[in-house]
Amino acid sequence: MTDVTGYEVAIIAGDWFEEAELLVPRDTLREHGATVKVYSPDGQPIQATQGDVNPTQTVEVDGSFDDLDVSAIHGLVVPGGSVNADHLRIDEKAQRLLTEVDQAGKPLAIICHGPWLLISAGRANGRRVTSWASLADDLRNAGAEWSDQEVVVDGHLVTSRKPDDLPAFVGAFEEALLGARV
Repeated sequence: MTDVTGYEVAIIAGDWFEEAELLVPRDTLREHGATVKVYSPDGQPIQATQGDVNPTQTVEVDGSFDDLDVSAIHGLVVPGGSVNADHLRIDEKAQRLLTEVDQAGKPLAIICHGPWLLISAGRANGRRVTSWASLADDLRNAGAEWSDQEVVVDGHLVTSRKPDDLPAFVGAFEEALLGARV
């Protein structure tokens, strides 16, 4: 078990996020000592889905994107789900939050369809990444080097493909958090 006690982590998501891609990082990081808060565009609870189309549960959040102070967190997680990711990518506040975290060099973990936000925020060029396979062309066209691996770490950026990759994804993010504090 990795001890991340004292770390503050934010997760940003909207409706129709892939349930495991938010809950597994949130719950694992909390079990390992981190304080994890979830933010939605308007601060309202968000709808989870499984397999992108099957609604599951509604998840309570800790605030809106406006409430998230990047200077107060150590890292950011962006879950996938194609509908969630498609909405986040055109949300200027989500783009700003991702850009601020990235420019600050703070650990940034993005999974599945989440890298669409990386593209729309103009942060994909020159990065080594992975994602859901259907995003490969989008990422390459944005200047990223895409590979089909369970997790890719490029500096403070951690990316993974799908829910099956969550153990490696969360582990790599925790290592990034620990490395960032040194």
